[in-house]
Amino acid sequence: MKNLFTFAAILFMAVGANAQLARQEVYENIHRAGGNYYDYDYELPLRPLTKAPKGYTPFYISHYGRHGSRWLLDDNNYMGQINILRKANGYGKLTAKGQEVLAKLEAFYPTTIKRLGDLTTVGERQHHGIGRRLTEHFPEVFKGKAEVDARSTVVIRCILSMEAECEELMAFNPKMKIHNDVSESFQYYLNAGTTGEVRRQSGSRERRDAEAWARNEYTHPERFCALLFNDSQYVTDSIDAGGFMRHLFEVAINMQSHDTDIDLLDLFTKEEVYDLWRITNIGWYLGHGAAPQTGGVMPFSQANLLKNILSTADTIVDKKRWNGATLRFGHEVCVLPLACLLELDSCGRVVSDLSKLDEQWVNYRIFPMACNIQLVFYRPKRGNGDILVKALLNEKETTLPLPSDKHPYYRWTDFKQYYEKKLADFEEKYPPNTPRTQQRPR
Repeated sequence: MKNLFTFAAILFMAVGANAQLARQEVYENIHRAGGNYYDYDYELPLRPLTKAPKGYTPFYISHYGRHGSRWLLDDNNYMGQINILRKANGYGKLTAKGQEVLAKLEAFYPTTIKRLGDLTTVGERQHHGIGRRLTEHFPEVFKGKAEVDARSTVVIRCILSMEAECEELMAFNPKMKIHNDVSESFQYYLNAGTTGEVRRQSGSRERRDAEAWARNEYTHPERFCALLFNDSQYVTDSIDAGGFMRHLFEVAINMQSHDTDIDLLDLFTKEEVYDLWRITNIGWYLGHGAAPQTGGVMPFSQANLLKNILSTADTIVDKKRWNGATLRFGHEVCVLPLACLLELDSCGRVVSDLSKLDEQWVNYRIFPMACNIQLVFYRPKRGNGDILVKALLNEKETTLPLPSDKHPYYRWTDFKQYYEKKLADFEEKYPPNTPRTQQRPR
C-alpha cells in the first residue's frame, strides 16, 4: 500500500507541474515550441542523478536514441515559402519586413542543397555530449572489458549520431569492445512501421477531423500576414495564409538546428508561437500518444522495439562480472510512442479534451532532437539480490507505472512482468498481421 501511495503522489505532482508550466516554459524559451525540432542542449545542465541504492552498482544500459538536429526533410519546406514571397515581391506586395524575410530565406537556402535531412553540426554536438555523459554518469558500465552493441537504422543522420556517441565511449575506454551495425534487417524494431489496428487508427476520420480542428482553432495569421504583405486582398485571393504561417514557422523554429545567426522567430508573437506549438502538440499526440481519439493504440507501433529491449536484457541480466550497453539509434517516431508505451512520467496520459492537452501532455519534454530513453540496470555488488532498473528520458529520471519504495529504482522482475503482460493483452485483442508499412523517418 505504501508503494501505491508513493506512486500516486508522484503522479499527482506531475499533473500539477504540467498544468502550470507549459505556457510559462514556452514563453521563457520559445525554441521549446519546436517540439521535435527543439535543440536537446537547451535543457543543459542536467540535475544530479539519484545515487544507487546501498550495495548496488550499474552494469548494463539499454538505450534507444533519436538522431540529432537536422535540416528539414523536403525542398518544399524551404522553397515553397520562398516562392510565395518571390511571387508577392514581383507584384510589389511585400512590406519592407517581407522583403527582409525573403532575403534571409534566399541567403539560407543554398546551405540546404543536397543536405535535406542531414545531421547538422548542432546534432553532432548533441550526441557527443550524450556519449560523454553516459561515461560520466555510469563509468561502471563502460570500464574494463565493457561490451557495447550499437545499431542504427539505415538513415545516414542516425548512423552519424551513433558514431558520435561511440567516439566518446572509446575516448573514455579504448579497451572497450564496440560492435557497430547497420542493416535493413533491424528496421522491423528500430524503425517499425504501422500494422493492424495501429495502421487503421493512423488514418482514421476522427484523427483527421481533430487535427483539422486544431489547425483552425489555433492558427491566427492576420497580424503575421499584415507584417509581411502590404495588400490584405492579395493575401485573401492568392495565399493560404494559415498554411503559409505554419510552414514558415517550421523553417523559423528549425533554425536552432544550425550554427547560424539567421533568426525568423521575431516574426511571431509569443502567443502565436504557443498556439502554433499547440497544433503540433495535438498532432503528435493523436499520431503517437495514447490518445482516445485514435483508440489509445498508437504507442503499440513500438511493440517490436519493446520486445527487443525485454528479450535482449533477458540474455544479459544474469551474467556475472559482465558490463556493457545496447545502443539503438533511430527516429522520434519511435522514441515518442515508446515513451508513451512505457508510460514514462506523463507520457502515457489519456486526454479526451484536446483544448486542455497542453496542461497534461507536452511533446518537447519527450522528443527534442537527440531525444533518448535509457534503461539502467543495477545489481548487488556482493551476493544475490533483485536486479533493479531505472528509466531516464533525455537523461532525466522518470517514473514508471510500477510499485517501488526506492524511486526511481524498480525491480526488473516487476518491469518485465508488467510490460510483457501489456504487450500480450494488446496482441490478444489485436492479433499481429503482415505486411508492415514503413513509416517515413524523421
